[in-house]
Amino acid sequence: MFLPDRRFRVSLARTSPAGRSVFGISQNSRACFFPLHNRQGDADLSPSDTPPPLPAAAAARSSSTTSTVCPDIGTVRILIHHGTRRKCESGSNGRQMMKPRRAGASRGYEEMDGSNVPGYGTGVTRNGATGASSIGSTGSSTDATSPINGNGGAPPEFELASVSVVPDDTFTVTQAVNALGFGWFQVKLSLCVGLCWMADSMEMTILSVLGPALHCDWGITRYQQALVTTVVFLGMMLSSTFWGHLSDRYGRKPALTLCGVLLILYGLLSSVAPSFGWLLLLRGLVGFAIGCVPQSVTLYAEFLPTKQRAKCVVLLDCFWALGACFEVALALAVGPNLGWRWLLGLSAAPLFAFAVITPWLPESARYHVASGQSDKALTTLEQIAKDNKRPMLLGRLVVEGPSGSRGSVKALLGSSLRRTTLLLWFIWMSCAFCYYGLVLMSTELFGGKNKTVLPETENDCHPLATTDYMDLLWTTLAEFPGIFATIYVIERFGRKKTMALQFLFYAGCVLMITVTDVRVFLTIILFMARGVIAGLFQAAYVYTPEVYPTALRSVGVGGCSALARLGAMATPYVAQVLFQSSIWSAVSVYGFFAVCASVACMLLPYETRGTDMGQ
Repeated sequence: MFLPDRRFRVSLARTSPAGRSVFGISQNSRACFFPLHNRQGDADLSPSDTPPPLPAAAAARSSSTTSTVCPDIGTVRILIHHGTRRKCESGSNGRQMMKPRRAGASRGYEEMDGSNVPGYGTGVTRNGATGASSIGSTGSSTDATSPINGNGGAPPEFELASVSVVPDDTFTVTQAVNALGFGWFQVKLSLCVGLCWMADSMEMTILSVLGPALHCDWGITRYQQALVTTVVFLGMMLSSTFWGHLSDRYGRKPALTLCGVLLILYGLLSSVAPSFGWLLLLRGLVGFAIGCVPQSVTLYAEFLPTKQRAKCVVLLDCFWALGACFEVALALAVGPNLGWRWLLGLSAAPLFAFAVITPWLPESARYHVASGQSDKALTTLEQIAKDNKRPMLLGRLVVEGPSGSRGSVKALLGSSLRRTTLLLWFIWMSCAFCYYGLVLMSTELFGGKNKTVLPETENDCHPLATTDYMDLLWTTLAEFPGIFATIYVIERFGRKKTMALQFLFYAGCVLMITVTDVRVFLTIILFMARGVIAGLFQAAYVYTPEVYPTALRSVGVGGCSALARLGAMATPYVAQVLFQSSIWSAVSVYGFFAVCASVACMLLPYETRGTDMGQ
């Protein structure tokens, strides 16, 4: 076992107005020194504080007096410097060095060593008394001219009544997660959450295949095909805040478990729907269950160390891309021979696997702390330490009291979070609007010249050909370079600048669609745009859980997801309806929203790169 960043509490009874002290801790020839500027009462000291310039007498006691990182505390030496009167002398290298008034003397220091370090509630007086024991002093606590020594009437520079040093052994979940690092526990969690994302991706990708198949099988209209997609996004939008509220109230694990059960149930029932009306209802319920998928990112991010968080969350999109590729391959193999019912049933396989493993998902330790369940949080942290083969932290876990606003949508619009929430809602809506708009425009651009507009009464059934499936596959593969580019940029430039730059790049790409009709150039443009918008979506998934506190994190992500689905519901009217009448008008709408969203990213009040997730 070991202690995280060790802190100490120093209690000062009183100092004179002109006084200043330097508190130091040393061990094994290393030392940490902290300035105390005219403080009274208790002062919390951290080894990360910048040390003050030290006199030579202090430097002689440690070979590394400028170190700001204290090792784990065993036998320590505590130095208390009284007074500030020093003089400058030139060293052997010609540099000015701070010296005590009596060069080479150790006056002005009291030393406590080894077992004499005071414990809880003990104090050290100016004559070196502590509790029932006496601690030797290396010199007088004041200068020779001090009236305390009887040499003159000058007032003392520093008056120290008592000092007590109390180790601060507390630690937070953030410190524990960072100290335990990334290991086997996070690898297992990555696979579980990745499976959830694969299932979500397959349910989204199947929409591009299901519509044409239903048109040929049941003879539904083009409007009804679009309605199949609309009800899925409608269900996701209506359920996003519900799942967020449920996760913040009762935990991430119960919400994801219920989500997995509902997904497998409604997915299988969709494959045996007897009519178009029943199919719409069941696909809407599938969308309702999928609305919980963003909560898996919340759970995942809360178990990631600060340094690895952005990289790992962005890499989750690899599972999304893999799920889309798997669905296209499954449709190519099953669709032409067995039909859409078998395709819907087999597409539920990852949903079944996810539903099976959800009972073994860990509950968020941050959620347990936020809800006042410290014992369960410690159990989870001990499991992380065991899986990662790291020593468990020693000390007391800091537990915050239960929050009355856990899971409250109203709290998202409070004075401290209103600006962040409104901007993120617009950013997420624009991101989904642009992402799904690009997917729909790609189909229109590549297939538009081969289409023949027929009356609704005629049989215009055209099943998807192998080339159509290959186009879908190539478009999906564009997300992989976007993912890896985002990993590099997001840690180099930060979350806000990354999203802003990606929106601008996307706007430039879609506007370039109007300047060429050469298929090769269009493919390159769409490939770049698809990659950058996919990476942008993941950057938003990184930033949003980081910026909200634990008590509101799930409902915050859920609210953003709901607005994203609103953008996805609106985009067909631009990418398909407006696009048919004016390509320039359609791409201008996407370019305008992308530029506005870029500005919104820069207006976000907080940059979360390198920061710990709030509790």
